[in-house]
Amino acid sequence: MVVGGGEAPTYNAAVFGRSRTLAGPAAQQLGAVSYLNAKPLVYGLDQDAGYSVRYDVPARLPTMLDRGIVDTALVPVIDMIAPDRSWKIISDACIGCDGETLTVRVFSRVEAERITRLCVDGDSHTSIALADVIWRERFGRGLHIEPYRAGDDTAEAILLIGDKVVNHHLIDFDLQIDLGGAWKSLTGLPFVFAVWAAPAALDTAHLARRLGRARDEGVNHARTLAADLGPGLGWPVDLAVRYLTRRLRFTLGPRHREAMQVFFDLVARHRHSGPVRQPVFA
Repeated sequence: MVVGGGEAPTYNAAVFGRSRTLAGPAAQQLGAVSYLNAKPLVYGLDQDAGYSVRYDVPARLPTMLDRGIVDTALVPVIDMIAPDRSWKIISDACIGCDGETLTVRVFSRVEAERITRLCVDGDSHTSIALADVIWRERFGRGLHIEPYRAGDDTAEAILLIGDKVVNHHLIDFDLQIDLGGAWKSLTGLPFVFAVWAAPAALDTAHLARRLGRARDEGVNHARTLAADLGPGLGWPVDLAVRYLTRRLRFTLGPRHREAMQVFFDLVARHRHSGPVRQPVFA
């Protein structure tokens, strides 16, 4: 459990969730997830003149990095093994879990083993691949994946990620399956959803140190972040505190690296793509 340390600034949620332009023209451009789960990782960066933070949903951040809109981005981990990309993981700061996440969930009208069609949140990349792996490993078959459209009354099961899981009321769906918990049950391992990535040729030594410091400070002030930002994102404060201090993991340690490799190997096995490209660490 994380405890706060020292005096923490009070953040305005309406500002903290948007791109900031306080930095100078030579500032490094960072792409960050707009959900509550990323706030400890960018603590203080939006107030640092050396950095400019752009916020978006996970699925859009890889394209921002591809196009050079940002110098580094907190990308879905599945995008690290795309064959047409030359990226490296530049920090041990990450968004991960070691069991249930609260915010990566399948909502279903039928039992898990009877799900055949999964409508998926367009904000996600990694979670879609994770759901496919879990169903193939646990039930021996894949799922028919299609986009989720709000108000679709025919959806058998829906995958949602992020803050919307907390404030989206799917009252007709009796079953909820937390994918972090399902992965833990399947493998005994933690899971990594997103990592800081940058082009392989970029010199990132200084940036890596700054991202690590931001993570450390953010984790130490997780309670303050939960209280200041949670309500504006639809979170009850107590639940936001529990989420940031007990459910999530923000450091890419040896077990999380092992889990990444297991996940990548399972993705390759079920996609029949052969060995995947190994992620590069700076």
